[in-house]
Amino acid sequence: MSNNRLSLIWKGIIKENPTFVLVLGMCPTLGTTTSAINGLGMGVATMAVLIMSNAVIAMIKNFIPDKVRIPAFIVVIASFVTVIDMLMQAYVPSLYSALGVFIPLIVVNCIILGRAEAFASKNGVLDSALDGVGIGLGFTLSLTTIGAIREILGSGSIFGLSLGIADYMPLVFVLAPGGFLVLGFLMVLFNKYLKK
Repeated sequence: MSNNRLSLIWKGIIKENPTFVLVLGMCPTLGTTTSAINGLGMGVATMAVLIMSNAVIAMIKNFIPDKVRIPAFIVVIASFVTVIDMLMQAYVPSLYSALGVFIPLIVVNCIILGRAEAFASKNGVLDSALDGVGIGLGFTLSLTTIGAIREILGSGSIFGLSLGIADYMPLVFVLAPGGFLVLGFLMVLFNKYLKK
């Protein structure tokens, strides 16, 4: 793989990180990151939809009239979200029920539609798929990190495994205010690191 193609992936993880740099997808970021496993599950589901929809949109972009471009993109994205929704319901029902309404809401996630419009509709299939991998990995790593920190600070466990400190941890980190606090601190640290 060429350096240019690797930079597509790296850019999505660091320079154009959807959570910490572009500040996109805040609803699932704050709503699903009460634990590391929820963050990981939501990130992987979103990444799968991103990769597949970017690739298909790059394939069919020349056949879509400009007047129906956005609705066509949404139909492609919704098709893949439906597949992911059914797969999760069948194979990981506990994660599916924990994520709840946020799985179907991937359809309207601004990260996915934004990448379809800004990148996949202007580039080739492989580059678009790699852009999906990079942005998806960036989103997954962000959600997993936020979820892990919130889980450790709020319930004294990580990926559901108790660290034996649950009695000393403030519950606020598992609740909505804790999500805002953790997200804010991580955004500051991430962007301070980027400026070095």
